[in-house]
Amino acid sequence: MTEAQLNELGPALTAFLERFASRFRSTPTLGHLRTYARGLLSELPRKTAEPIALAAGTPVRTLQEFLKDHLWDHQGVMRDVRAHVAQQLAATPGDDLGSVGLLDETSALKKGDKTPGVSRQYLGCVGKVDDGIVTVHLGVCRGSYQTLIDADLFLPECWSFDRTRCRAAGIPEDMIHRPKWRIALEQLDRAQSDGVKLDWLIFDSEYGRSPDFLRQLDDRSQLFVGDVPRRFSCRAVGKSGVRPEEGIKGQAAEEVVRHATAFRAQEWQVVRLSRRTAEDQLWRVKCASVWASGESGWSMRTYRLIWMCSEATGEEAFVVSNASSECPVERVVRVAFCRANVEHLFRIAKSELGFAHFEGRSYVALGRHLSVCVAMMAFVAEHTLRLRGEKSTGNGRTGVPGVEALEPRLAGVAARDGRAGVGVGSHHLSPASQPSRGPVQTQTDRSSTHTQKTKKT
Repeated sequence: MTEAQLNELGPALTAFLERFASRFRSTPTLGHLRTYARGLLSELPRKTAEPIALAAGTPVRTLQEFLKDHLWDHQGVMRDVRAHVAQQLAATPGDDLGSVGLLDETSALKKGDKTPGVSRQYLGCVGKVDDGIVTVHLGVCRGSYQTLIDADLFLPECWSFDRTRCRAAGIPEDMIHRPKWRIALEQLDRAQSDGVKLDWLIFDSEYGRSPDFLRQLDDRSQLFVGDVPRRFSCRAVGKSGVRPEEGIKGQAAEEVVRHATAFRAQEWQVVRLSRRTAEDQLWRVKCASVWASGESGWSMRTYRLIWMCSEATGEEAFVVSNASSECPVERVVRVAFCRANVEHLFRIAKSELGFAHFEGRSYVALGRHLSVCVAMMAFVAEHTLRLRGEKSTGNGRTGVPGVEALEPRLAGVAARDGRAGVGVGSHHLSPASQPSRGPVQTQTDRSSTHTQKTKKT
């Protein structure tokens, strides 16, 4: 946003930040929050403490100490953000999908070895293994409303085993390496505790590959639709419906959908995905119940495995869900494609809010930077929603002065902030969705495609 636009939004921003006042020990420290928040919303090319302080006329060291040393509860700020978002969701008109939780991770290149969590690991922002950090996030969308609501640093094992290094970075003694899906469960629990009610949770194959993660979601009675890898281990449910014995090995999902009778015996169903600014997409889908296999054995319940193939490109996707058979498969497919929202949120966070700009050696400072970024995402989402319909951006989204200008610039930003995926307009294919190795039709597939009724969703 320009300075004039920030000034126009100044009263609204001040009122928004006042809800966090109880998390700060002193009025001056709360004032630094407003300085930092305005800096993140500004047009500064680099949004770290130093340029933000210089632009605001604040001593650089003061703003650096605000992030690292001043007394304020950034985790409490995040809780307040979630509680506020819960209120926004309750007041926001939705569609038949309701409120959809968006689980994903993003990354940032970092050099040196002092930034908390920096390690040589796979970074989606560059599509390869490199030095950088990875953060796990939970977002939410409902109708046209969308925002992030949580952020956690992923701590690599090399850091977890080196407690001296952790202490130097201010990483708590009880913080250890956890798989990303366990971090995701912690975020889901916090969201529910703070009043955020999710009708669905969606995620990519990094999380879907773990049957234990799926089981934990079942234990929480959380409906989900998640991408799984082509090699996801499972077996189609047989006529008896009996759970496989422990000695029986699972098969790759890509083999199950091609050879299991439950898939071969059914015709393709065609699902139409409507888009505002481009032609509709047609996806051929088949769905059958499967048992999932993991390190702890076979799942205690069955899941729906959905095989999707793009009519236009032949690309495939594999999705699992714990939705009952009464839920139409086209609705499950539409939920799956809501993942485009989190990619959009990451692009805004990185290109407009300085999400990946953090520079420093303090874990606390990193967490505080992320918390203010998430708060600003919620601020933008709230005001975009309030003014929707009054000033269109021409691409289906609208917003406050300055916010609407964010969108056109994003059109040329490559989707490199999550793991590499295939962008398809307002819909998204995860890395699990790869070009088919060959024709996906079975003996009755292709001929039946043209005789079915196309469903528009």
